[in-house]
Amino acid sequence: MEPSASLLNHAEASLRRYAGEYPAHAHGHAQVLVGLRGCLQLELDGHAAFVDAASALIVPAGVTHAFLAEAPAQMLVIDAPAAAALARVRRFVPPPQWKALPPEALDAGAVIAALAGTATLLARRRIDLAALEAAVAAAPAGDWSTPRLAALCCLSPQRFHARFAELTGLAPAAWVRARRLDAAERLLRAGLSLEAAALQVGYATASALAFALRRERGVGARTLRAGR
Repeated sequence: MEPSASLLNHAEASLRRYAGEYPAHAHGHAQVLVGLRGCLQLELDGHAAFVDAASALIVPAGVTHAFLAEAPAQMLVIDAPAAAALARVRRFVPPPQWKALPPEALDAGAVIAALAGTATLLARRRIDLAALEAAVAAAPAGDWSTPRLAALCCLSPQRFHARFAELTGLAPAAWVRARRLDAAERLLRAGLSLEAAALQVGYATASALAFALRRERGVGARTLRAGR
């Protein structure tokens, strides 16, 4: 596919939301995709790649690319004129400060200039967070230990723990606890008793669930049931 002509003469940053499938296209300017939330899968001149909340990707000018976001994904996108630093596809670790500022306050030119100092990410297996969420939601009382979650992603427990924390900012156990409390809140709002909700989401006793809700969410079971 012939790339569209680029009218860019300086780098520009914007926030973009992706959902669903986007057809293959190419353009005359380069892009830097910085993952904020979710995961964006790409095909770049026939090669698979992805950007998640722990990574960023350079898409050089003229490279044909298609997108797929199975669940909504948010990216910081920097469009920039073709340059040596943007001449090859590269996944890298974005500095935290790139995500701390709104796009209009970000010096996009300085970001491009800083690319040489970013660490390249080696090819690695993608953690499908949406698939993990679906599995836990289907059986919240199940044994969702780190080794079991890691096995679903075909990773060792140690590597999974590090990658998961990098991706979500949470340890796997804390993430599972949050999913269980989400399920408990839904059940209580639907009218289930505290005892029944505790059993369905994997808490040994009603008092243990009540304590967790107050500690983690600052809300009591009675309030949740009354608000249904």
